[in-house]
Amino acid sequence: MSNSYKIVAPIEARMTSTRLPGKVMMEVGGKPLLQILIERLQQSETIDQIVMATTTNPQDDPIAEMCDRIGVACFRGSELNVLDRVCGAARITDADIIVEITGDNCLIDHRTVDQMIRIFLENYPTHRYVSDVGDDENSLPWGFDAKVFAAKDLYEINDNNPDNMDKEHVSWRFYQPEVHEKYNPLIVKYDGAIHRPELCVVLDYQEDYDLMKACYEDLYPQNPQFGVLDIIQWLDKHPDIRDAAIAVRS
Repeated sequence: MSNSYKIVAPIEARMTSTRLPGKVMMEVGGKPLLQILIERLQQSETIDQIVMATTTNPQDDPIAEMCDRIGVACFRGSELNVLDRVCGAARITDADIIVEITGDNCLIDHRTVDQMIRIFLENYPTHRYVSDVGDDENSLPWGFDAKVFAAKDLYEINDNNPDNMDKEHVSWRFYQPEVHEKYNPLIVKYDGAIHRPELCVVLDYQEDYDLMKACYEDLYPQNPQFGVLDIIQWLDKHPDIRDAAIAVRS
């Protein structure tokens, strides 16, 4: 597969989180966190288009309105069937390759996303799924994962009686043992200073928002393209904030 294929990043986001309602539109540095996520992905050298995959629930109108304001495509579909919603977003953008991004990974690093995409391009079709996180395993901190696969493979799953795990977790099928031979998933492992799987930079709780706000507002003014290593170093300098975001999950 060559880089002439259209690479699209659908972002799965909605306002009706049970743990932290409206979380993706909470503001940091004068912007909604979802806009910050989009701006960080827009620095990618490999993604051709970003598209929002939100729901038809009126509570998600602010997400659609933000997309219209900043000029990002928006697809609105099922609140419960995330798989079908992502497929809809991919279809309206004529995606060949999908880079699955979740809206709670607000400080994602475009460099690691680009690396996953390049590894996919180099290894397809021998490997039809590439990610830096597997089934409950990771090497980067949580919150920096990207999952890359061909749009036609996701359409095939969606069109052939997907189960509830498929509908909720979108790319879940690609790394299940019973289809390993078909998709041959490639999970990329990191070592060195960014191998910090115990850390969490995912927007689920108030403590996560507090972390992202403090981190972003400290790092962005000096370096708008700050990445995962910068965030890790910042977390180690602020252990109380870091540990509060970890402890709330225990």
